[in-house]
Amino acid sequence: MPAPEFLSENERPSDHFESESNQDLWSIFKIMGEFVDGYDKLLRIGPCISVFGSARLKPGSRYYDMAIKTAEMITENGFGVITGGGPGIMEAGNRGAHNKGGKSVGLGIELPFEQGTNEFVHPKYEINFKYFFVRKVMFVKYAQGFIVFPGGFGTLDELFETLTLIQTNKIKRIPIVMVGTDYWSGLVGWIKTQLIENGLISPEDAELFFLTDDHEEAVRHVCEFYRKQKPEPNFSY
Repeated sequence: MPAPEFLSENERPSDHFESESNQDLWSIFKIMGEFVDGYDKLLRIGPCISVFGSARLKPGSRYYDMAIKTAEMITENGFGVITGGGPGIMEAGNRGAHNKGGKSVGLGIELPFEQGTNEFVHPKYEINFKYFFVRKVMFVKYAQGFIVFPGGFGTLDELFETLTLIQTNKIKRIPIVMVGTDYWSGLVGWIKTQLIENGLISPEDAELFFLTDDHEEAVRHVCEFYRKQKPEPNFSY
């Protein structure tokens, strides 16, 4: 019996992929340029904590205000603050670093619905990217910890990629704090009841992150981690 056909001959994949090969090869140089620029600038900044969260949370909201206080405490403890440079939680993180005269880093991304970095990113520490994957490497390589506020797909992507890199020993363990038990508890419960109970991850993998509602406790967790070891760039081996 012949296999059913879902595409006509004109709709089926063609050899047009070959005509795109030169364009793909040239894009490698653009990608390399973004890596070189990012590595060069971020290496000079020193130890930083990445602050993630939704771009849609407004000034005056609970988590926006908490992110400002968190970033202020991060700065007071000698770390710089890295964000995606946009609005919402990213703006709050940069604002907190700016308030305390700390290093306020913005790793921007070219998007059709976002224009430029927020006003609290220091011009010296502003880097803009075209490629999401290059930007994510910079977040992880030069961050000594992650404090993650409620967010959408982008926040979840960055959180789970970092957890995966630690789980698979691609980077050394760094502190990951999730702020907001009312937001994260459903996800944490699913991780325990579905992933752990079904043997899809190890029980100790649930210890790779720390959940809290207290911004002081979040920063304390990061600082306690570095009482025992020296901060250094990731992907260093």
